[in-house]
Order: sequence, then structure tokens, then C-alpha cells
Amino acid sequence: MTLDPQPIAPAMARAEEAGWTTLRVDLGGVHGKAELLRRWGAALDVPEWFGENWDALADALIDLSWLPAAPGRLVVVTSWSSYAGARPGEWETLREVLEEAVAFWRDADGGALAVVLAQAPDVPRSPSRR
Repeated sequence: MTLDPQPIAPAMARAEEAGWTTLRVDLGGVHGKAELLRRWGAALDVPEWFGENWDALADALIDLSWLPAAPGRLVVVTSWSSYAGARPGEWETLREVLEEAVAFWRDADGGALAVVLAQAPDVPRSPSRR
């Protein structure tokens, strides 16, 4: 997981050109854990079994079988700093879940997962799925 101060749109375009699935999680206006998990669920287009809790998010991030087959997935998280500042404990838990998922995919055969915490405002509004 990286913090990218540069505009992220070019990185997303390169990932898509390489056949990666790109997803965007916009945390703007999120004030609590329930809404945070709903945003992640919507961005990942999770199946109905998604339980909107930390364990369900962790399970979803290491499964991703409902997404199109791809050599990798790039998840760009935008508008996250207000939530991180207002809910530091929950933000730390989310970071741990994301770090564990990235590590899982790094060690797994069959794909990669990259998560970027974007500061740039130029991220496209709609995710692209390949």
C-alpha cells in the first residue's frame, strides 16, 4: 500500500492497459465504520454474503473471485484523510486489513493487489473493470 502525492489517473490508465482491473473507493463524506464498509462493498461489487464487518472485508479482499480474471487489481482510495483523522482507530484497522490483503496477493499465484491512497483530485469517478 502506498501514499501517492502525484496525479493517479496516469497510473490507473497504465494498469488498465496492462489488463489490470481498476477500482476506486471514494471515502468522501464517510463518518463511521458502517458507511466505510458499505463504500468498500460497493466499490468491490461484493456478493450478497458480504457482512459489512472487518472480517468480511478481509475475506472479500483475498477472494475477489467475482471480479473479472486479471493479472492484477489496483484499488485507489480517495478522500480518505478526513476519515483517517476523525476515526484513527478504525483507520488503523482498515490499513491492517489492506496490508494483509496486499501481502496475501503478493504471495499468491494468479494475480496481484495494489492499494494506493491517493491525494490527487484527478481520479476518474467511475471504476473500470476488465
